[in-house]
Amino acid sequence: MQQIYYSIKAPSEGLYKELGSKFISFAFPVSSETEIKDILERFKKEYYDARHICYAYRIGFSEQKFRVNDAGEPAHTAGDPIFNQIKSFELTNIIVIVVRYFGGTKLGKSGLIQAYKTAAEEALKNAEKIEKKRTSHYYNFL
Repeated sequence: MQQIYYSIKAPSEGLYKELGSKFISFAFPVSSETEIKDILERFKKEYYDARHICYAYRIGFSEQKFRVNDAGEPAHTAGDPIFNQIKSFELTNIIVIVVRYFGGTKLGKSGLIQAYKTAAEEALKNAEKIEKKRTSHYYNFL
């Protein structure tokens, strides 16, 4: 039995600016939570001066594992819009991270939702979507 799923071929980036804030987005193909943890640790070190490092990921097939993180932004204004873009592009085995540098003007909840959505979309539009096949092996022991 084969299952088809979609991921991205290689890392990609995007950028969105709104009222002085800069949202830098990154998408990475991943296959495990350990790999995700390593990527997040690297980002926290590299972008230590950013106001927020928000993300969402999805791994797995039928029983998928996922997580969203608003990283200090108001609840559901960052991680959820990022995750919704992952779902919209029908991807799995992926993490999308959005690094925000605050520009001095508050965007409000709807502004944040739109900004994180657009930033995530930019990284995903710049990624090469690939089809993968997962093969399950069944054995008959009669």
